[in-house]
Amino acid sequence: MTTHLRPAGPGDAPAVAALHADSWRRHYRGAYTDTFLDGDVHHDRLTVWTRRLATPGPDRTFLTVEPGRLTGFVHITPDEDPHWGALIDNLHVAHDRQRTGLGRALLTHAATVATPGRPVHLWVLEQNHRAQRFYTALGGRITDRAPVTGAPPGVLDGTPVKLRVTWPDAVTLRAAGAPDQ
Repeated sequence: MTTHLRPAGPGDAPAVAALHADSWRRHYRGAYTDTFLDGDVHHDRLTVWTRRLATPGPDRTFLTVEPGRLTGFVHITPDEDPHWGALIDNLHVAHDRQRTGLGRALLTHAATVATPGRPVHLWVLEQNHRAQRFYTALGGRITDRAPVTGAPPGVLDGTPVKLRVTWPDAVTLRAAGAPDQ
């Protein structure tokens, strides 16, 4: 099957929102309420992605697509933080395409728009051990721990924790995704 990696555009918002909602339903149970995940998560994500993909700016979203469907996406904000550098704000791969190299391709491609010589970081839920293993296998280091914030009232289930994963330099992250020599 042929997979293409390309920038996202405004017309991609519904497919990105659907994949994002499915990923949250599978991986965010226990951090977000079942009521939210089983109900309004798709509408919430559609609102976010419609706005993000319609608004020009430094943020970039890249997709992996196969004939007839979206298989993954990554969203990066270059130079988001003076200390931590670029923020990988989202990385999601369709459930049936995980462990095929798409996540690695998306993450390392996103690093190409980060500033060389500057760090890259992302946040991952503490409960998402599989994602943590993926990021550390690509050279990321867990450097911080903080409560999840910014969710609308009634969306969080308890007090979930997120972990910051960092790479010291965008070039380091790009190299981590290079095919073996």
